[in-house]
Amino acid sequence: VQLQASGGGLVQAGDSLRLSCAASGATFSIYAMGWFRQAPGKEREFVASINRSGVRKNYNDSVKGRFTMSRNNIQNTLDLQMNSLKPEDTAIYFCAASKAPYLSSSTDAYNYWGQGTQVTVSS
Repeated sequence: VQLQASGGGLVQAGDSLRLSCAASGATFSIYAMGWFRQAPGKEREFVASINRSGVRKNYNDSVKGRFTMSRNNIQNTLDLQMNSLKPEDTAIYFCAASKAPYLSSSTDAYNYWGQGTQVTVSS
């Protein structure tokens, strides 16, 4: 599966952004999906994950209540609605697809990665 992330940008603290990830080349609904982020000089960090049907979701504690992940298995898209953004949310955001039959916050569980989209939040 090929993944293309988009929607990043430069915003101010408190603003919102909606990231999207378009999937192609395979049956999207067979993959659990995740969003990760990587800030300069830091390791890639789990943000959120969603199961194949979209019913179950997990979030990093740092984004709970602010970020909402969703998927559309008809349009083969994955979204991350980010509200109340903080400067510490600044990072490159990656979408990823996992063949595993469970939700995971580990990068090792994800088989395919998009190219990333930059999110910068100014204070």
